[in-house]
Amino acid sequence: MRISTKGRYATRLMLDLALHYECGYIPLKAVSQRQNISDKYLEQIITQLSRAGFVRSARGAQGGYQLMRPPEAYTIGEILRTTEGSLAPVSCLDTSGYECEMAQSCVTMEVWKKIEDAVNSVVDHITLADLVKRYHEKVGGDYVI
Repeated sequence: MRISTKGRYATRLMLDLALHYECGYIPLKAVSQRQNISDKYLEQIITQLSRAGFVRSARGAQGGYQLMRPPEAYTIGEILRTTEGSLAPVSCLDTSGYECEMAQSCVTMEVWKKIEDAVNSVVDHITLADLVKRYHEKVGGDYVI
């Protein structure tokens, strides 16, 4: 399994909004500059996050985007699944309706399941609030990206 640029950028975008959670609406242009990500690409990602109910927007001079919930209410897993789809390492485990004809006798399925469980355990137990805390520990002080 490989996380695409879209998944990585969505996580950085959501982290940036979490770091500025108390600041109100944040212009996408500001996120683009801080994160060094094309604003056009961020527009595509923010649309997907907005449709998923993760962010809200406001138009006008004081407009921008903000998180719909507090940072501790978002897991990295839900952000990645919104942008990436399933995090299953093989299609056999994907719940999209595909059923492998060898599933009952396939012993390698156990390996793939353990990998999936490990990935889910990590991404489903890290919140945006955890990343905000880690950011402040790593960067120090109250500096916000």
